[in-house]
Amino acid sequence: MVKYVIVLLNMLGIMLANILFPSDVSLQIKAPNEVTAGAEFDIEITLNKRGAESFARFQQELPRGLTAQVVDNENASFAFEDQNVKFIWLRLPADDQITISYKIKVDERLKGNFSIEGLFSYIDGNDRKSVKLDPKQITIKPSTTVNPNLIVDISEFQQMVPYQPPVSLLASNVRCIRQAPSFTGEGNDMLVNILVSRGNADKFAKIEEDIPAGYVAEAASTRDAIFTFKDQKAKFLWMNLPPEPRFVVNYRLSPADGTASTELPIKGTFSFILNDVTQVIDIIQRDVDLSNLDPQHLDGIIASSPAPSIVAPTQVAGVPTSSSYSGADGGREIPVQFQDIDDKRPRTSAKQRELDIAYMLEPEEGVYYRVQIAAGHRLVDIKRYFQRLSITEDVRTERHEGWYKYSIGSFAEYKLARDRRNDIWSTTPIDDAFVAAYNNGTRITVQEALMITNQQWYR
Repeated sequence: MVKYVIVLLNMLGIMLANILFPSDVSLQIKAPNEVTAGAEFDIEITLNKRGAESFARFQQELPRGLTAQVVDNENASFAFEDQNVKFIWLRLPADDQITISYKIKVDERLKGNFSIEGLFSYIDGNDRKSVKLDPKQITIKPSTTVNPNLIVDISEFQQMVPYQPPVSLLASNVRCIRQAPSFTGEGNDMLVNILVSRGNADKFAKIEEDIPAGYVAEAASTRDAIFTFKDQKAKFLWMNLPPEPRFVVNYRLSPADGTASTELPIKGTFSFILNDVTQVIDIIQRDVDLSNLDPQHLDGIIASSPAPSIVAPTQVAGVPTSSSYSGADGGREIPVQFQDIDDKRPRTSAKQRELDIAYMLEPEEGVYYRVQIAAGHRLVDIKRYFQRLSITEDVRTERHEGWYKYSIGSFAEYKLARDRRNDIWSTTPIDDAFVAAYNNGTRITVQEALMITNQQWYR
């Protein structure tokens, strides 16, 4: 009898604990039941995270014909690509309940019904868990301003071949505008404001400015970029651009001898990725006020600015080379130089094959991180090539997705790899090294590695 009483008390205790201290993560969606084609509407997701605090991700797939733009990201990185809305937290906010929101724009040619769902993934201890959002049904009312012959049901629209605008057209939506340098009121220091309208760009971007001799550049506001100043070049480097459609960064210029000039000839470029293609545009300098961050004011400046000129890629031995972020999956791409081969000589000597094997990357156990510093389609003389780039560590190579990728180090903690990457940026000519993650010798994403090891991400 006593045994049954104890069991009953335990069951009651568990039920009471679940009532007083609920542990289940839950999601709620707030969205209209009906929208009009051509209009925008808000999606609001409320997350009751119940103690979840580390890496997490919320994603929704939208039907074609709908586009998304962030409103409130609650410290998450936001992305909308391939019709997927993604909010990613490397560490969730402390509040038990958080709300994220974004706007959806409906193509003016659509009508009919569609459903959106969602999936929240998070880490609980060492386990990865997921919670599904109940589907939300939404009806699209056709626009009264569009020719009825052009209106199509959203379900039929999914079967049509999507129009893919050329990269040059997408790039024309990007703007980078520099305000003419102005004195700060502190000695002869000057402030340089730069407005970025990122258009469709969202990852792997760089501002590079040529600073006149006699001046030193120092970061003021970087908007989460890594700022460097070396060899009279000021650089802002982003792995992920800020979520806002437009933002302003700035840096301070100080004359080394204390004597300032009222006119500074600064030239710069903005590099970014679109559809896996690197684009480079000139930064336009204008007499505008970028200290006023009102969105309407900034939009007016952007709208009145001419379309950017696309900077052509440089040529090496007659072959165009991509910039630092091209298909090499990050890192400096080694230029390919074609040479005549004497068929009477062996193409690869036994000694060369031995050297290639000696420098090949060997798999390690568990999750670890390395710093990738270069990639190319041909093997190079590793010792000579990287000595010229001030790399004294043991460089290893691997074949991955058709590339020879070169990396250094082996770090159990992401932060240590991040610190070494930053050292390379500041002490060598390689300004686009990045952290690569492995699990038992196989490449995985850094996010996956952080989830597996339950480590914190650092910028």
